[in-house]
Amino acid sequence: MKRYSAFAIAREALRYHTGWERAWTSPEPKRHYDVIIIGAGGHGLATAYYLGKNYGITNVAVLEKGWLGGGNTGRNTTIIRSNYLQDPSAAIYEKARALYEDLSQDLNYNLMFSPRGVMMLAQTHHEVRGYKRTAHANALQGVKTEWISPQRVKELVPIINIDGPRYPVLGALWQERGGTARHDAVAWGYARACSRMGMHIIQKCEVTGIRREGGKVAGVDTTKGPIDCNKLGLVVAGHSGVLAQMAGFRLPVESVALQALVSEPIKPCMDVVVMANTVHGYMSQSDKGEMVIGGGADGFNNYTQRGSFHHIEETVRALIETFPIISRLKMLRQWGGIVDMTGDRSPILSKTPVENIFINCGWGTGGFKSIPGSGWGFAQLMATGDSPLCRAFSLDRFKEGRFIDESVAAGVAH
Repeated sequence: MKRYSAFAIAREALRYHTGWERAWTSPEPKRHYDVIIIGAGGHGLATAYYLGKNYGITNVAVLEKGWLGGGNTGRNTTIIRSNYLQDPSAAIYEKARALYEDLSQDLNYNLMFSPRGVMMLAQTHHEVRGYKRTAHANALQGVKTEWISPQRVKELVPIINIDGPRYPVLGALWQERGGTARHDAVAWGYARACSRMGMHIIQKCEVTGIRREGGKVAGVDTTKGPIDCNKLGLVVAGHSGVLAQMAGFRLPVESVALQALVSEPIKPCMDVVVMANTVHGYMSQSDKGEMVIGGGADGFNNYTQRGSFHHIEETVRALIETFPIISRLKMLRQWGGIVDMTGDRSPILSKTPVENIFINCGWGTGGFKSIPGSGWGFAQLMATGDSPLCRAFSLDRFKEGRFIDESVAAGVAH
């Protein structure tokens, strides 16, 4: 597979772009693979990539019932940050943020990573105490964040109203090297790299059953026939409970919709990401000029990907108080993603009761920002049986009471 470069663009321009190859192959499944990953989203593809890159395991199939990156990877608001409170969370999110820095070069694919900075507004005294605590924890963890004043917030975001009628801005937790990336490109870049290593990415292949023999995984049944494997990774976000039930165990997760929208494109007016938990909204501006707006998760279990009018109304109404400039913008489109929530709002990266079945789920609202770190740690867990990044996120923590409470650090309402 040819490398992308400025020279390749010039060469193809001279021959009217007739020589570009497909970014990844679409093979028919083999009868047996060393590893099967169910879910061709960012986390599943990253896991496959690091299995090949770090451990030389390339006899891998990534199965997707829809199309590559068509789930939450293509339905999020693209925010990347690592300023979490608890040590295990900060470790895996900072690993992901650090990998994002050079991921375009590593994958030979432009992910449009933009370290524009992420701020989390404090609009109550309770939030001030909480974010200052997080800033101190981040200092101990080696994660570079800082507490900034309302005046500094105004300098960074001139369009913000720091003297809001209900919730004035009292300061913010600021991570300068946080930012955004092109969500689709992350999936495409990992897919291309996996395909280059000889892995099979099989779309339109729904898993209908998981076969076990003697308490150990034997393979999966799919709409394209049975496929055997030595190890199986379940990486399907909001449908994790469904796959776990097929395998014969239950998960402590709930699936809900997380909704977002974008406005019509306007001239550049905001070059950072702003999150406001008190009013339940966050916003950034895309490269095309759209204001990308998200809010809290739905308050009831559901599997919808369409979004709802009342939720959009609540989010926009709240943000207009903080950003009056957006009050006359028209909404361009809205959507929803199915996120899986655990009780402590932290993920599960773990072995399961079935030997050689591994689960990666429960990322809730923090899935996109964690993709490289999640893939790195989960690949290590699947290849070696243990991973320092994943150890604290095992299923056993719910039985043992070792919760990793990140409900505040999520930065949005749950």
